[in-house]
Amino acid sequence: MLSREDNELLTRVGPGTPMGEYVRRFWIPVALSAELPEPDGDPRRVRLLGQDLVLFRDTKGRVGLIDEHCPHRLASLYFGRNEECGIRCIYHGWKFDVSGACVDMPSEPPTSNFKHKIRATAYPTRERGGLIWGYLGPPETIGDFPAFEWLDLPPSHLYASRWQTECNFVQAMEGEMDTSHVGFLHSRVDRLAEDKMQLTGAFFHEDRAPKFHIERTAYGMVAAGRRDVEGDKSFWRMNQLLLPFYSMIPPVPGNALLTRAWYRAMTKRAGSFVSATDPTGRSTMMSSRAGVRALTPTARSCPAPPGRAFIATKITCRTGGCSAPSPSLASRACETKMHASPKVRVPSSTAPASISAPPTLP
Repeated sequence: MLSREDNELLTRVGPGTPMGEYVRRFWIPVALSAELPEPDGDPRRVRLLGQDLVLFRDTKGRVGLIDEHCPHRLASLYFGRNEECGIRCIYHGWKFDVSGACVDMPSEPPTSNFKHKIRATAYPTRERGGLIWGYLGPPETIGDFPAFEWLDLPPSHLYASRWQTECNFVQAMEGEMDTSHVGFLHSRVDRLAEDKMQLTGAFFHEDRAPKFHIERTAYGMVAAGRRDVEGDKSFWRMNQLLLPFYSMIPPVPGNALLTRAWYRAMTKRAGSFVSATDPTGRSTMMSSRAGVRALTPTARSCPAPPGRAFIATKITCRTGGCSAPSPSLASRACETKMHASPKVRVPSSTAPASISAPPTLP
């Protein structure tokens, strides 16, 4: 159990906190693109890492992420008018563009240049994968954008959603990494699923006390849970954590592949949750990174090497002489007698480039 002090250090993400400064070095999903459907539409309030912000799409379709309070008299820009490439405060009419520059100050005479001395606090934004992303860190430490393959999928292959849960983001991520709860929380009392690898299938019911194997990676960790099933087999389920707040869990066989981002919206309780899903399962890099379900004979060591995952969501052994799968990321799943899905393409790397070398906590 964490001490109270360590828990505060880990979960407080407001400005000036160690964890808050760390998370701000990454691009963060802020909202769904669908939440700003049209230029000059209504702005939206956003509370992110303890900061009150306003999100708006200007006349040219650009997205602005700006401090909610006007630097003049701290009136809320959420009630401002989004018009002609800027958001105008309703108090004195000061208008700010997506960069935070004051572009109009009707309360000053035409000869005044005072507007050029005023700026609102604004943050860089990008739109990818049906999401609006923001960077809240210092400009000099801005890093590469995440290299998730699903960011470039067509809308027919991608579904993004967002909601809030009443817990801190570490609690949510801990639940993602914990495979032991599946045999209880996701079980059924009436019947088991026909597919034994389903969350309600026989494998999760047969062994409800999985043995955990943790592998640290350059981008986070792999949490592998081994269940001993059918007498002489091991059923593996592996979840991946990518710093600072991404999780990838194995999909239920036949279901969509997904990536989740857990981060703190409020300073105390509510945590935002963004899920990007490939409903067709055609995002090949995602399928190899999202996690794995594997069935191996009696092997008791973790079948995934550090930073790597199998290339299939189901693996069966044709003979009894096959040991743990090979560390190789070649097109075969094992050096001997393993059978894997023939349609899965192997990526050259298992970690997005921007997460390969995360900054160190202060």
